[in-house]
Amino acid sequence: MVLLGPSTPNGFFSSEALSAGPVKDVVPNRVMTWNLCNPCDEGNADRASEIARFAPQVVGLQEACERDVAQIRDHLENTHGLVYHVEYGAVLQNWGRCGGAPWNPGGYGQAILSAAPMTDRVNEEYPDGGSEDRGYMAVTTLVGDRPVRVFNTHLAERRQEEFRIEQTGVLAAEIARHDRAIVLGDFNAVPNTPELARIWKLAEDTDPLCRPTDSGACTPTTDWRSKFDYIFLRGIAPLRHRVWDTPYSDHDVLHSDVDVTYL
Repeated sequence: MVLLGPSTPNGFFSSEALSAGPVKDVVPNRVMTWNLCNPCDEGNADRASEIARFAPQVVGLQEACERDVAQIRDHLENTHGLVYHVEYGAVLQNWGRCGGAPWNPGGYGQAILSAAPMTDRVNEEYPDGGSEDRGYMAVTTLVGDRPVRVFNTHLAERRQEEFRIEQTGVLAAEIARHDRAIVLGDFNAVPNTPELARIWKLAEDTDPLCRPTDSGACTPTTDWRSKFDYIFLRGIAPLRHRVWDTPYSDHDVLHSDVDVTYL
């Protein structure tokens, strides 16, 4: 059993991750976001080991192929004892990204893994993804023991601000419908960019020091040392978080423990 609690006297995580071996149970109230990197040559067993280090209750993955996510789920269960439900948010059927037969290419987009069943799944493609189709997905699932609306998104590429502005408008309208929500994803934008302003009006980053007015305090989440990955919280309080530098993607793992009894 993995126990939930601070690893150091000040409540922040220590430098030691959980074992990548058998874990057997998830950590309640822990959520995680991770862009898997695609196309990349990383193995799904290694990706599963990174997720198992932290054993989150809910995981949002971006740049995810449906076949890869299915294999990651199987590795998590068979190797690490972690059982997850999966919902997919494919926005492309892409042979170049995800392989498969030319007439039956793999689904590519987002995915959410949750220890609890998920309901009310929504999968939406943004009206204009920029150079590649992009979208968001949302589910209702348990975080701790409370039902929470969880969003997972991947916005347009780095130099495509004009598309991200429209995309965050679509996403913000959906987030605003919920008093309690967690928004995971790769936003391809640093905190003080105009396209994130609508999200900041509705939610706060899990890092209490990271704000658009002081973006220099935000921990980078990519190999090029920019903060692009977020866990936005609406009606939910952050407890502690961590950015984990992983060799298996050009994006770091970001996870957070949260208090869903905040409201």
